[in-house]
Amino acid sequence: MPEVMFAGPDGRLEGRYHHSKQPNAPVALLLHPHPLHGGTMNNRVIHALYQRFQGLGFSTLRFNFRGVGRSQGRYDGGIGEISDAASALDFLQAVNPNAHSLWVVGYSFGAYVGMQLLMRRPEMGGFVSIAAPASHYDFGFLAPCPCNGLILHGAEDELVPESSVKKLVDKLNTQRGISIDYRVLPVAGHVFTPEQTEKVVDAAEDHVMTRLNRSRMALAAD
Repeated sequence: MPEVMFAGPDGRLEGRYHHSKQPNAPVALLLHPHPLHGGTMNNRVIHALYQRFQGLGFSTLRFNFRGVGRSQGRYDGGIGEISDAASALDFLQAVNPNAHSLWVVGYSFGAYVGMQLLMRRPEMGGFVSIAAPASHYDFGFLAPCPCNGLILHGAEDELVPESSVKKLVDKLNTQRGISIDYRVLPVAGHVFTPEQTEKVVDAAEDHVMTRLNRSRMALAAD
């Protein structure tokens, strides 16, 4: 789990990076919850996802947004954090120029930033959005949504009503060629227990590996 420092738009950004030994391995960028509410790259869910993607053979990066940990700069209301994520993706692509698939994975605020990144980087192949703050931010920018992905939410989320996320999913699923895998975790709130975190990570693995296996089968059939 080597520590990395890479250039961001407002100073150096601190991360942890695992480089896959597999040639042309897929890559995953992990984005943490809100910096002003205790969110860091060491968040339980982000750390568990980092380990799982690493185990799946991905080159994987988690990092601290500006002003968090040893990352330079200060919180910028989401705008600067989107630029931070773009710089993190630049780093990943620079060290994985032949990666066959690029994924962005975000939790809470990180899910919002990840979806914004999707709209700016058409090379992204998929996403995992966990506890997306659909009642706090306008997700209308996803028009059209550039790719399929997983949206997972807690049934009893006290900060973001599940109904607001279901409304977003229904809207995305009306778009041509888009099929959102929507999963609701029973009993779970916005912050997941260790047991719930394991279920979140299992769901992410199931979705991602299903998508990658379908892609491999399609290539083999050509």
